[in-house]
Amino acid sequence: MSEENKSLNFIEHIIEDDLANGMPKDDLRFRFPPEPNGYLHIGHTKAIGISFGLGEKYNAPVNLRFDDTNPAKEEQEYVDAIKRDIAWLGYTWANECYSSDYFQQLYNWAVLLIKDGKAYVDSQTSEEMRIQKGTPTEVGTNSPFRDRSVEENLELFQGMKDGKFKEGEHTLRAKIDMTSPNMLMRDPLMYRIMYKSHHRTGDDWCIYPMYDWTHGESDYIEQISHSLCSLEFKPHRELYNWFRDNVFTYSSSEYPLTPKQREFSRLNLSYTIMSKRKLLKLVEENIVSGWDDPRMPTISGLRRRGYTPAAIRSFVETVGVSKRENVIDVALLEFKIREDLNKNAPRVMGVLDPVKVVITNYPEDKEEILDANYNDYEEGFGSREVPFSREIYIEREDFREEANKKFFRLKLGKEVRLKNAYFITANSCTKDENGNITEIQCTYDPLTKSGSGTEESKRKVKGTLHWVSVKHAVKAEVRAYDRLFLDEAPDSHKDKDYMEFLNPNSLEIINAFVEPSLQTAKIGDRFQFQRLGYFNVDDDSTKKSLVFNKTVGLRDSWSSKK
Repeated sequence: MSEENKSLNFIEHIIEDDLANGMPKDDLRFRFPPEPNGYLHIGHTKAIGISFGLGEKYNAPVNLRFDDTNPAKEEQEYVDAIKRDIAWLGYTWANECYSSDYFQQLYNWAVLLIKDGKAYVDSQTSEEMRIQKGTPTEVGTNSPFRDRSVEENLELFQGMKDGKFKEGEHTLRAKIDMTSPNMLMRDPLMYRIMYKSHHRTGDDWCIYPMYDWTHGESDYIEQISHSLCSLEFKPHRELYNWFRDNVFTYSSSEYPLTPKQREFSRLNLSYTIMSKRKLLKLVEENIVSGWDDPRMPTISGLRRRGYTPAAIRSFVETVGVSKRENVIDVALLEFKIREDLNKNAPRVMGVLDPVKVVITNYPEDKEEILDANYNDYEEGFGSREVPFSREIYIEREDFREEANKKFFRLKLGKEVRLKNAYFITANSCTKDENGNITEIQCTYDPLTKSGSGTEESKRKVKGTLHWVSVKHAVKAEVRAYDRLFLDEAPDSHKDKDYMEFLNPNSLEIINAFVEPSLQTAKIGDRFQFQRLGYFNVDDDSTKKSLVFNKTVGLRDSWSSKK
């Protein structure tokens, strides 16, 4: 086996084998088929990456198909959000398709199955069907309506379509095998009555096809060569093939290619909920501000938090394609965005918990404009002007009156470097009545200006602090996010609801000060706040009121575990 073949994942091996066995390369076609009942989340990125990645690898078309068969839960808002998210990730679909486009064709095929004695109208209640279907260890029993005549079935099915019956009064079922060990093969539902307006077809239909019937035949109509889905659909493959093969007998001349379903493991992430139903509950109960809340694992939430398409795609590539379920540490995702922003985010200064420093020997009326690079070690980032004056803000945690030798920041009698500016020495501090430090008095060495080339400026000093000039500081709201859930697997507990593991401190609102160069920052712009982490400009930001989201901290927690 060549080195190239060794590096292929198992899905690529399947495709290569099919090509080697005579499948024309031009027949390759893939699809990503989301249901528009919620926003895409990080778990979907694996399926997106696999299908669109194969399209790129084999120069084959990839359809974006919306499996829109349940009007009770689907909305145009979700369609628009899904398209926006996939395009933002950098993928281009060949055709935008909808299962609802095929409702008439699916109905026509269902009529043919009825005529061939392979489908029938059942008039049992859902509870009666549940009991009649048996259990994994007990075979099912035939419906009392299973042997209705073809004529009666056709008449009832037409009546279902024409709106003559109530919801739940009748269903259409495939006639397969009530003794099958695969419960899905025990006369599965094909159609149910539902009086709900569809976001695309309006009130044209009052019967809607079930997922298993719709999904495979949509693949067949679109002539998808490889229908790729997650492992929970592996038991569905037998039914997928049954529907496909029976419909093929009616339409082989029009649709000569039969799709092949293959399954891969889902992307599961620690400290994260992946169920759209459960995510919707967070939105509806105002636990989060919406689907794009930066604490949400949705693609729109990650985008708003400051994640990049490159970081997410790199994450998916690192996770890879496998057949076995596992849980990926969320620290890997954090590592990927940190890795990307470290290379691409300009460095700036902001102070989140400010305390005032007065440089007592700096002239009161003096101001300087310092030239500061956006990146200390990468070319091409350029520079910006940073004003300096007698009074500055530093982080409160960067000062102690007394500290041991391992504390390399500012303390009484010791010297530190101010980033892009001077060396300062702390001489005294002022406290309020509660003992909180309100001001630090320092002196500076005018010969230590960064970039001046003097011998004094080249002196070694262990501590370097970020700062902003009090006179020029720009107020900003900073939203610092923590994990939304405190438990590593919040929805895996049988005796507890996932809502019990919500982190009450998942959002902290901070009134910060940032350097004036950020006044021109635009929504979505990303920065490294030196020594603090990576931040981006939130959608709520305006020219008069800057709002930043903390994307991720500077600490590389993932590589330390390897």
